[in-house]
Amino acid sequence: MFDMVDSGELIAMEEQAADGWQYSLRPRRLLEYIGQDKVKSNLSKFIQAACTRSEALDHVLLYGPPGLGKTTLAAIIANEMGANFRQTSAPAIERQGDLASLLTNLQEHDVLFIDEIHRLSHHVEEILYSAMEDHAIDIIIGKGPSARSIRLDLAPFTLVGATTKTGSLSAPLRDRFGIQLHLEYYTPEALLLIIVRTAEILSVRIDREGALEIAKRSRGTPRVANRILKRVRDIAQVAGEEIISRDITIEALEALEVDEMGLENKDRRMLEIMIQKFSGGPVGLKTLAAALSEMVETIEDVYEPYLIQLGFIARTARGRIVTHSGYEHMGIPFSNHDDRQGDLL
Repeated sequence: MFDMVDSGELIAMEEQAADGWQYSLRPRRLLEYIGQDKVKSNLSKFIQAACTRSEALDHVLLYGPPGLGKTTLAAIIANEMGANFRQTSAPAIERQGDLASLLTNLQEHDVLFIDEIHRLSHHVEEILYSAMEDHAIDIIIGKGPSARSIRLDLAPFTLVGATTKTGSLSAPLRDRFGIQLHLEYYTPEALLLIIVRTAEILSVRIDREGALEIAKRSRGTPRVANRILKRVRDIAQVAGEEIISRDITIEALEALEVDEMGLENKDRRMLEIMIQKFSGGPVGLKTLAAALSEMVETIEDVYEPYLIQLGFIARTARGRIVTHSGYEHMGIPFSNHDDRQGDLL
């Protein structure tokens, strides 16, 4: 295990178990899951109550930004319930028969995880209604006058749906989830613990200050923190550094073009184009996408969320604008335009 120590001291690792079993980067139990304390507390009570009654856990909807651990939490639910875990994604379920095959193969109390559940087609989604409420599905056999409906009973199961776009879920489907949990961005302190755990699993020696520097630049997202740690490890290894210190971490982050706020080159490029080519905005989404040579969806799903969270850009009725904080971060004097101030107000 790691020992959290003061700056300059190492976070030590103990030897792996004699059988050579390697930990997964994904925690397997709620006690191992770092962060999201309110979600964990409520979920633990719901699971305990369901196990006491020997029932399947009510259907769970996990929503929040990507990379926060929705898939991991779904697998943990199955482990805590002592049930099988079946995983798929909505785009892979193209026909009603695909979903029917999944549902009929579930055993009692199994957990079925559907990622990006908001992308289910409407005709597939309709099968879920009766499956979630009545544990049964109706299948049409044949065509024309000879067609008939057959009702198939299902074993009690738990559907865990994950989505980054709650508003894209239809109301009938969303309301059928008895447990709805929102995952929030992580604090640097929580990310520090995750980086420490990942470093142990990867047999990486890192001091506390180096780990904290990565945590501060990881956008509040465990997936980003783990990705950066792996790349910093590579750079440190090539440089011949046995210990990842704060200095080598900063050097590696500069090589990766990740600044002190966690912005990458693509984020700064968007701010730079908005300021230099469009005087800080307002600029329409399609125009911005054309200037960046990116898809509109990429701007909305990849670029914007973190920049808006930091307060570097803002959405207005007339388009996107760069805020005063955005100008300051780019080191460019803020131009006080009346039109833009009106948009901000």
